[in-house]
Amino acid sequence: MTSLPSVKLDILSDPICPWCYIGKTHLDKALAEIPDHPFVIEWHPFQLNPDMPREGMDRRAYLEAKFGGKEGAVRAYAPIVEHAEQAGLSIDFEGMKRTPNTLNAHRLIHWAGTEGKQTAAVDALFEAYFVKALDIGDPEILADIAEEIGMERDVMLKLLETDNDLEAIQSRDAHSRKMGVNSVPTFVVANQHAVPGAQPPELWKQVIADIMSQLEAGPKDE
Repeated sequence: MTSLPSVKLDILSDPICPWCYIGKTHLDKALAEIPDHPFVIEWHPFQLNPDMPREGMDRRAYLEAKFGGKEGAVRAYAPIVEHAEQAGLSIDFEGMKRTPNTLNAHRLIHWAGTEGKQTAAVDALFEAYFVKALDIGDPEILADIAEEIGMERDVMLKLLETDNDLEAIQSRDAHSRKMGVNSVPTFVVANQHAVPGAQPPELWKQVIADIMSQLEAGPKDE
């Protein structure tokens, strides 16, 4: 059986975005059911809070400022809790004390990509933040995550002390905004079709089936 050509799936995401965590979980379920899918995945930086202080801030203060008080924050997060439960995820919102600046987390994802560990880094960051309620703006935490996925902890700490790739991450984020992306997750299939939001596994299975059907049919004659 001849293998089908690969198809690029670019994912714009932020490690502190709950919808991104839910969306990846849905995508993973679809990919697990279709292991011969054609997708080659690459993750791209998008900060929900690009103006967040580098040290982050108290999470309660952040949420109440963003959503106009405690009641507004509760209302905003109700659908997130519901969808997370439906996806089989347990998120420790109560344990989260700080909302981090994710610039360094995005640098970790970028550097992990050079070692073929990008998705592993994304998974580990989601787990650290949403399940373990860790501050993923803390360089020590990020170095622990790097070690967890098979990278050099000491090297990661030294890199995080520098400004390496800071401007590159910020410019890629800014470029996505200029292209019209204003929320995440945003999935881009084959550099052509944008799929916004945390779509259910059923949608992804249909997308994959359609793509594989087109690939098997081959190029159409003009």
